[in-house]
Amino acid sequence: MEMINILTIPGLSVDMKTTDGMQLITSGPLSSACRPALNRINDRLGEEKPARVDENAVIASTWLPPIPGKVFNRLIRAEVSCALKKYVPETVSIEITRECKCNCEHCTVSEGEGEMTTDQIKGIIDQALDMGAFIITFTEGDPMLRDDIFELVEYVDKDKAIVNIFTPGTEMTPEKAARLREAGLHNLLISIYSTDPATHDRTRRLEGAYHRAVDAIQMGLDAGLLVTMTTHISPDRMHELPGLYELADELGVHEFSIWESVAKRPGDLVTSEEDRQVILDMHRTLNQPGPGPRVFANSFFEGEMLGCMAGRRWAHVCVDGGVKACPYMPFEFGNVMDENGLSGAWKTVRSLKDFKERRNLCMMQDPRFLINLKDIPEGSRSKYTYRNILK
Repeated sequence: MEMINILTIPGLSVDMKTTDGMQLITSGPLSSACRPALNRINDRLGEEKPARVDENAVIASTWLPPIPGKVFNRLIRAEVSCALKKYVPETVSIEITRECKCNCEHCTVSEGEGEMTTDQIKGIIDQALDMGAFIITFTEGDPMLRDDIFELVEYVDKDKAIVNIFTPGTEMTPEKAARLREAGLHNLLISIYSTDPATHDRTRRLEGAYHRAVDAIQMGLDAGLLVTMTTHISPDRMHELPGLYELADELGVHEFSIWESVAKRPGDLVTSEEDRQVILDMHRTLNQPGPGPRVFANSFFEGEMLGCMAGRRWAHVCVDGGVKACPYMPFEFGNVMDENGLSGAWKTVRSLKDFKERRNLCMMQDPRFLINLKDIPEGSRSKYTYRNILK
């Protein structure tokens, strides 16, 4: 039995067995505290097909670092820390521009003007990595419209974190896709909202957006990138899921990622338990060994596996430096430009009772949390200071 040591700290050793499949094995006094989290990882490694298998590594999901590897070791360290109730912002998403050719109603980019400089964004990356993050995601509006996007991707230390980019795909070219690969991009994420081009274009409010997105997916695959086709599903679009998966399969992406719609105001329609069960059944069925892309569903990942990640394993930085617990939560907990930076905002989030307990439901779908939305003034579109609402 070949064993690779993943992590050794006082009281705990984590090894990976690499024969007859991968399995994490723990030993030491702290094993009992960490074993539930590691068992969840083992379950996924044993039961689900990976997104891709390379010569020297397995990529269980496009959202996760290759196994084995230095970034995966950081994942284990972070999960051990979380098991010991010392929560780490494992993933930090950063809005790097307001610019976008699309004009989607659901866009979460902050209101206001201006955006951060290259050096300021690099500073955020440094802060995130120092805090233990192992996933850096560039997002909102379209990161491909920043001239420094390749420099930013390259800047992230690939021994510490993987790098993802969300883009609507309108600006992709074969040359840009190749440059992203050279810069070390881990995963290119492109959303498709319907198999009907006209419906997708209406959602993006841009004629031709569907065909540009499909072309961008192909360019990413041709460049050798991991590519994820994502969709945000609302209750009235549940019927689209089978067709969207077929499209993802036809395009040859590595993973089909399903994110559920969230509430913006009290009374907004959110995914029902019945709809969630459909998504969970899809996740379990389509992730069995066999052809077709892997399915990622936040109904499973945040519902059954880890719980809601907002303010526990996830921090989101707005285009003006404001810090939210996730992109979908409208409350701001600090600003990376302040003296205390990202770590200060994270400390504030972690001090609030709403983030103390595990929630097996996205907080922006949870009625217990959504009651807070009623106190947000009508004029605040995307964020509001937590001090006026959350205690």
